[in-house]
Amino acid sequence: MSDPIKNRYEFVILFDVENGNPNGDPDAGNMPRLDPETGCGLVTDVCLKRKIRNYVETVKEDEAGYRIYIKEGTPLNTSDNEGYLCAGIDGAAAMKPDDLKKAVKKREEAGVDVDHQVRDFMCRNFFDIRTFGAVMTTMVKGNLNCGQVRGPVQLGFARSVDPIVPQEVTITRIAITTEADAEKKGTEMGRKYVVPYALYRCEGYVSANLARKVTGFSEDDLELLWQAILNMFENDRSAARGKMAVRELIVFRHDCELGCAPAWKLFDAVKVERKPDVLAPRAYSDYAVSVDESALPAGVACIRKG
Repeated sequence: MSDPIKNRYEFVILFDVENGNPNGDPDAGNMPRLDPETGCGLVTDVCLKRKIRNYVETVKEDEAGYRIYIKEGTPLNTSDNEGYLCAGIDGAAAMKPDDLKKAVKKREEAGVDVDHQVRDFMCRNFFDIRTFGAVMTTMVKGNLNCGQVRGPVQLGFARSVDPIVPQEVTITRIAITTEADAEKKGTEMGRKYVVPYALYRCEGYVSANLARKVTGFSEDDLELLWQAILNMFENDRSAARGKMAVRELIVFRHDCELGCAPAWKLFDAVKVERKPDVLAPRAYSDYAVSVDESALPAGVACIRKG
């Protein structure tokens, strides 16, 4: 992997959904998430990070340095234990708390900085820790603790440009589970929620300072992140989500580590507006997207991808 990034970035992701549910709310019968005051749709940062993780896992297939820490079917302690093994402590996950403390103390007396060695191992080996950070204090039985890593890449919630009107669609199911059900009824009724069309905007941040001081997030990692964002829905199709696509990724690159301008000034330069003759948007072409590059502060460049 290459050296840690040296430039701060902010970025805007524009993605849309057609006849799908981009992020269901389990507390509301899996209806699309929305802001009750404005009616605008919401997609959580956790949902988007999951798509990015899935893409990296699909492309890299557990290649060294690009494994995924937060993944289905893999206990966190299994990965945590690898960090302790790297620090010379075997079988940490199975140790009692007092035994693990003694083992750590013994290694520290031998000149090993266990905390930093474990943390650095996790950052080197897991792309999502190096990128988003992680709270690795699972503390099962009070023992394993790989520390807390603050990641250089952060995402906000995505919000739809216009209010959404979720539609409840009734569906039928002809598959019968048991023979008893087959004698009583021929079909079953169900329902699903869809958004006919919505364009969402998400804003994100990349800190070169945290990349250098904490995780080692590199230029190679950054390019993989852009690739993952642009393609995060392409290998994650499902009937529930309908047609989803990232339409554009707008990146602001500062020419220094700490940045040349506040993030809000850059985000304000990106305008996404419904065209005046469109009453109910049903396509990306119903919107006009512009970046006022003349308003960008000195030392900031705009890169449009997609």
